[in-house]
Amino acid sequence: MANEPSSINPFETARRQVDIVAELLKMDEGARAVLKYPKRELTVNFPVRMDNGTYRVFTGYRVQYNMARGPCKGGIRYHPSVTLDEVRALAAWMTWKCAVVNIPYGGAKGGVICDPKHMSPGELERLTRRYASEISGIIGPEVDIPAPDVYTDSQTMAWIMDTYSMQKGYSVPGVVTGKPISLGGSEGRGEATGRGCAYVIREAAKDAGVRVKGGSVAIQGFGNAGSVAANLLYDEQGAKIVAVSDSKGGIYKADGFNPHAVEEHKKKTGSVVGFPGAKSISNEEVLETKADILVPAALENQITAKNADKIQAKLVAEAANGPTVPEADTILFQKKTTVLPDVLANAGGVTVSYFEWAQDIQGFFWPLSEVNTRLERVMVQSYADVHKAAQQYKVHNRTAAYVVAIQRVVDAIRIRGIYP
Repeated sequence: MANEPSSINPFETARRQVDIVAELLKMDEGARAVLKYPKRELTVNFPVRMDNGTYRVFTGYRVQYNMARGPCKGGIRYHPSVTLDEVRALAAWMTWKCAVVNIPYGGAKGGVICDPKHMSPGELERLTRRYASEISGIIGPEVDIPAPDVYTDSQTMAWIMDTYSMQKGYSVPGVVTGKPISLGGSEGRGEATGRGCAYVIREAAKDAGVRVKGGSVAIQGFGNAGSVAANLLYDEQGAKIVAVSDSKGGIYKADGFNPHAVEEHKKKTGSVVGFPGAKSISNEEVLETKADILVPAALENQITAKNADKIQAKLVAEAANGPTVPEADTILFQKKTTVLPDVLANAGGVTVSYFEWAQDIQGFFWPLSEVNTRLERVMVQSYADVHKAAQQYKVHNRTAAYVVAIQRVVDAIRIRGIYP
């Protein structure tokens, strides 16, 4: 089952996680039930004019999971395999991610069933604007703030912001985050996920007895998050990057390589494979490399019951979403491997999205140094909160992160009470 993600209903997984934490916190049935259902779900079916003059009807979703702690936050993905249950699960996980880093947001997620790889820029713009107008009644800076996700980007956000603003009659930059800087985007947003991950690795290494300076690091997935984390661990913390990979394969060099040079090689050739002086290895071998620190920054379900006991790293930091299946978590915990779960390790992105929104609301923008200082403060505190919960409840960090998050959401629900 572990290697068949399609057979696992992600929303059932999300609900199971709530049950695990509810047992630990001795939560009553009423509170548990509230946490297992989304607050609001919108399904829209809308026509889009294609370049050849025909019309196609697309289906899109926006799920707002919980708003007890503030307006909803979450990305919009364009993918042929988008399902309502997937969007529900992602909205739940966004709720917990925002609560782990203690930013005043609930969680949401959106998706449109489409294949952007087979659509022109004009078709994507018309699809985006129509989808935005269909969901415009439930989004807004005080209600629900979308962001980019799979196969959407800053241009997609610019179209949504413009569509929403045209309906309002004035510019509303705070309706989305992940925008171009010229439209109210934030400095530092592009590298926020990798930077946040590097900060959390630094903090956790102290408790795990793992050295970062002079220590070895393997990174599966040399995309945005993976390459930024590699560069920062190398430049600022003196780590040795010994293995990296992308979708085409991986490279290994025992005495390490300069990640900036690997990045240049990838820009020229389209892959890290073939980097001079490095040995070619597979993506699976990157995970099992002899290294002090492993950063899975690629796809979900990479560390499974089959390979968890072969992981040699003492510290695993999940820059990707869901790279470790639940059975593997148990094996790694028994091996005394420290896992920094995705809801903590890659929460730098949503944290700087929050900063972007705050800057838009004020109409006052911060320099990069201030963004990074504030991000560091949030990530350091969030790791400390999770580590404390892990020790208190004698559980692994993933369960501890959910304990911290769900307790914060439950507290907000309880203090607010039920209206009317």
